Amino acid sequence: MKSLKKIIYLALLLFLTTHIQAQKKDEIILKDEFNIVVDQKGNGDFKTIQEAIDAAKSYPSKRITIFIKNGTYYEKVKVHAWNPLISFIGESREKTIITYDDYFNKIGIGRNSTFYTYTVLVEGNDFFCKNLTIQNTSGPVGQAVALNVNANRVMFTNCSFLGNQDTLYTSGEGTKNYFKDCYIEGTTDFIFGDATVLFENCEIHSKSDSFATAASTPKDTAYGYVFKNCKLTADANVTKAYLGRPWRPYAKTVYINCEIGKHILPEGWNNWSKPEAELGSFYAEYNCIGEGYQPKNRVAWSHQLKASEAKKYTIENILDSDTTASTKQWYLKNN
Repeated sequence: MKSLKKIIYLALLLFLTTHIQAQKKDEIILKDEFNIVVDQKGNGDFKTIQEAIDAAKSYPSKRITIFIKNGTYYEKVKVHAWNPLISFIGESREKTIITYDDYFNKIGIGRNSTFYTYTVLVEGNDFFCKNLTIQNTSGPVGQAVALNVNANRVMFTNCSFLGNQDTLYTSGEGTKNYFKDCYIEGTTDFIFGDATVLFENCEIHSKSDSFATAASTPKDTAYGYVFKNCKLTADANVTKAYLGRPWRPYAKTVYINCEIGKHILPEGWNNWSKPEAELGSFYAEYNCIGEGYQPKNRVAWSHQLKASEAKKYTIENILDSDTTASTKQWYLKNN
């Protein structure tokens, strides 16, 4: 009888030891996977995202991952230039929300106030983000940026960007960004800037009769904004929207294999009262579908690509056309 009790005791001890070791192993894996955990309820390393960024090592030799638990984080977030190789991983796209409400007149520092209205500003290269929402909740009160990306080799996947005018600003001449499986909404010029950007499998949603894009592509840049396999949608009352207009005279915007809703006007593009932009800009489409795709009615200075031309719009070419091979490798690895 005593020997039987001893056997049961040893078996129970073995089970508990194994279970505790397994738990410790899981904890180690979790710790390795997410360097920093943000939880506004206090069950993480920090309660705010900015605190986590500020605690991260400057110019790290390997990637620093910040896991952001569900919650609405009302804060103005900046990833500094000395914070490259940062990743934001949200717990869920719908419930992990970064929000703020700055806008042009609220900033009130003159003609460049727009550039200070961001909710999130990314200046650190090689930034990666997935599974969260970034929004500017100031409403239809003029320029109000949700996300400003001013860095190279930046990737967003499975994210939402919510706002009105100037929702997404992709800045920085020569920089290259990649948005995949994302939702972007706004009213006027809600995707704008001078970076080269590939948007793939994204939904581009217009909330007013206005302009979806306002590229300011620098002269002699191979690619500007490229939308591949995207869907252009709109609120029910939107019936007179444009694919884009040129912020600067050499703007480039191309839609390939996209579904274009009926809210897009037959002419498609607008010159922003800049006749010279009709000569320097490059606006094109290829193999699109939908009621808003009317190639025969587009403005005469836009283009319909040939199949041989469309083949050049690969991820390798768009994101690595004039940078080092490491750029292409990084994007392909994270695609």
